[in-house]
Amino acid sequence: MTLLPIVTGKNTEILHRKTDRVKNPLDPDIQNLIPIMFDSLRVAEGIGLAAPQIDRSIRLAVIEVEGKRTVMINPKITSYSREKILFEEGCLSLPGEYLLIERSERITVRYEDEYGKEIKKRASGLFAIVVQHEVDHLDGILICDRFKNQRNKKQYAL
Repeated sequence: MTLLPIVTGKNTEILHRKTDRVKNPLDPDIQNLIPIMFDSLRVAEGIGLAAPQIDRSIRLAVIEVEGKRTVMINPKITSYSREKILFEEGCLSLPGEYLLIERSERITVRYEDEYGKEIKKRASGLFAIVVQHEVDHLDGILICDRFKNQRNKKQYAL
């Protein structure tokens, strides 16, 4: 089993960089990286892992929720529900930090799977939260950034 170390720290440059699109999902480097990401995710006892968290600045994330594995290459959330939910999120890159994050209850996401097939999926519940969290990683946003932004918005809303 090959494992990759998970990048940690709020001020780590790669975690704040917007990632590059994967040109070819079937590229052997991408195909080899996917099982390594799942192994690293499982050992770290997480449910989602984005490529920047293993020091790769590409639009690739793996998710394992309720026994279902999902590979998302070049994901883009195309719609967000107006209904929001608060969920206490943790992050493998911020060990021990748990923050209440406001997310859309339902989303629609488009991505390519590990076979290069284009997928459009409506998501809700925990899976929707994890997708939003991982896409944030691919856009260079950490939960601490989102939490700070939420607090600032709330202050001005009074």
